[in-house]
Amino acid sequence: MNEHREMSEQEEKQPEIRYVNLYEKEDKIYTRKITGFFQSIRRYTGLPLIAAYLLLPWLVIDGRPAVLFDLPERQFHVMWLTFWPQDFMLLGWLLIIAAFALFTVTVLLGRVWCGFTCPQTVWTLMFISIEHFCEGDRNRQIKLDQTAWSLEKVMRKGSKHGLWILVAFITGATFIGYFVPIRELLLGMIPHRDVAGMLRIDASPVAVFWTLFFTGMTYMNAGWLREQVCKYMCPYARFQSVMYDQDTLAVHYDVKRGEPRGARKGKGESKPDNVGDCIDCSWCVQVCPVDIDIRDGLQYECINCGLCVDACNAVMDKMEYPRGLIRFTSEDELQTGKTNFVRPRLFGYTFIVFVMVAAFIVTIAMRSPLSVDVARDRGARLYRLSGGEIQNVYTLKISNMDNSPHQYDVEVQGDYPFVLRNLPDYVVANGEVLTIPIRVSIPRDQFDQDKVPLKVIVQAQDNDKIRAVEQTNFMGPGQKAR
Repeated sequence: MNEHREMSEQEEKQPEIRYVNLYEKEDKIYTRKITGFFQSIRRYTGLPLIAAYLLLPWLVIDGRPAVLFDLPERQFHVMWLTFWPQDFMLLGWLLIIAAFALFTVTVLLGRVWCGFTCPQTVWTLMFISIEHFCEGDRNRQIKLDQTAWSLEKVMRKGSKHGLWILVAFITGATFIGYFVPIRELLLGMIPHRDVAGMLRIDASPVAVFWTLFFTGMTYMNAGWLREQVCKYMCPYARFQSVMYDQDTLAVHYDVKRGEPRGARKGKGESKPDNVGDCIDCSWCVQVCPVDIDIRDGLQYECINCGLCVDACNAVMDKMEYPRGLIRFTSEDELQTGKTNFVRPRLFGYTFIVFVMVAAFIVTIAMRSPLSVDVARDRGARLYRLSGGEIQNVYTLKISNMDNSPHQYDVEVQGDYPFVLRNLPDYVVANGEVLTIPIRVSIPRDQFDQDKVPLKVIVQAQDNDKIRAVEQTNFMGPGQKAR
């Protein structure tokens, strides 16, 4: 009898094993509409991001879109700055800064990026809001899906999908508007008849294809996949646990206060002594966009959106219990009552991000809008002997990365009296790359070396700060030829 009792106790202590069938169809998640502090934060952070995303392609600076990634011209315009392919190092640098900033925020506040500002989350919540507007709240949606098809059901479902497609098209067209001027794109997609009476559109077929592609992807991701993107496709959910520690602030359920759970009739009923504050209403599950129960502990699917916090606080208010049964806190605070905000890893990440951002700003501020490349003419001999002179021929490339045209002065400097021969004046337009041959000479009796360094200096005539220096070599016959 005792052995049987000991085996039963051991079985009860074993952790619960959940079996997941990966081929089983996912049940549709019906989210309950909720209001509260964190829902307001999501609204006040999401709306400015959406507005900036939609309006930036329409903003014009110096006669061009404020943000335009012009791939055919290999120019990337961001506000008043223009970047070129040779500036890709800055792009990689910016991505590294963004990664370390994400690490810093994750160590401090968990997955708040996912819960409040991730485009997948923002657009999913937008689509859910449309769903609530067309079909009603959670219970009405469940009832609508269970009823037979009728005119009302067709109208509600049709209006929902129609608005989804409209929002998805606006999203896709805006995204392509960062690569093609959006006015040209939208006007070119309006069908019209040509002189022969044929119906046609002026937009590029490639631009139309990618607009429709991103429209379909937005409709599918935000309308149908939703939480499955966060669960199965997003890599951030998989490695986030590496950055968490005991003091990371995340959504937690206070087990000591809430357990054991027990249902109650209402706020007028006194709480029994043998139950906790959790009344097992399941509101925290009903509002969760990824369909998890936070009371089961921290899970990788949780995006720290705070909706379960708002739902639980609303229930606690109705029951006249203290708020915070589910709250943003740390594991240390739940165990010891205190969170340690000063810790080495958080300080290290913050310091690295600060240094990289400062260095990036200095690099951008000191970045010259002029790029020069000098290459010896490979089709020529090492040097030429013309009369009493030694000559070298080079190919000079001048890239004007400024927003205005410039005329440049070119000169050469070295340890010997080099002379630049027959170089006409050129005006290089903004965004243009000028390729010209240059000929450098020196009297033969004044040069007795095989190879010496040579500097080619290019400077704008109207701006002394626009200047570039390129190092090359001047070849000669040496002393043996003399």
